[in-house]
Amino acid sequence: MHQLLNLRENEMRKENQLQEGVSAVGPDDYSRVVEVWEASVRATHEFVTEADIEVIRPLVRDSLPQVPHLLCARERAGQVAGFIGVENGKVEMLFVHPAWRGQGIGRRLLSYAVTTLGASELDVNEQNPQAIGFYLRMGFEVVGRSAVDSIGKPYPLLHMRVRRTPIS
Repeated sequence: MHQLLNLRENEMRKENQLQEGVSAVGPDDYSRVVEVWEASVRATHEFVTEADIEVIRPLVRDSLPQVPHLLCARERAGQVAGFIGVENGKVEMLFVHPAWRGQGIGRRLLSYAVTTLGASELDVNEQNPQAIGFYLRMGFEVVGRSAVDSIGKPYPLLHMRVRRTPIS
């Protein structure tokens, strides 16, 4: 029980180390955003090979300036702890640094994207059950599937959208 209380105290301290709200990602943040992406992928996407990370990393870096709504949650010191990219009502990316997982960053970013930006769709790797569970808890439902990802890799995607009717 004592360990559980200490764990919760540590979580509360860490939560207090986050800045409030959501802020824009700027060009000075891009290298950190790529670091967050890679750390998150390594922690949650065991199915992605090292060779694929090497191929995808520059694609992520090069795509950042084109994302119309690229937003983040920041540590108190201003460093990006997690980020989300939204384009045309679709969440194109949502990644949280592993050191900050479980602190409400994903929920904060996704809630903002849905309520403020009108995001209602996203794709998630079928081989990432933690992310699927998160999106289901956040009110999304699976509406389709693709056998490959957006660059043709054999990583099946589930297509999800916000549920039209609330669950009773």
